[in-house]
Amino acid sequence: MHGGVAQGVGFALWEGYQYDERGRLLNTTLLDCKMPTAYDLPLIETVMVEVPNPGHPFGVRGVGEIPFVVPPAALALAIHRATGVRLRELPMTPARILQGMGAIS
Repeated sequence: MHGGVAQGVGFALWEGYQYDERGRLLNTTLLDCKMPTAYDLPLIETVMVEVPNPGHPFGVRGVGEIPFVVPPAALALAIHRATGVRLRELPMTPARILQGMGAIS
């Protein structure tokens, strides 16, 4: 669960395509992306809520996808509440926030 949250934070804040001035892709693999560490993340409390999946014969659910999906939306909401800027593109970089605030063009 914690790894899924960390992956979601990295996806939301740092994983993006970078191009040079001629439009060539610079980061061709995910090895070029920053990985969040414990210093980049808040303390994470995991609460398991067990609700059987009615669409599966054994009632099972995957747990790996859910923690990955939430961080981008949560971070976008936090940025909006703090700055008034509603970001709709990932990664949500400081430059995009400043652009949304009209501080840079």
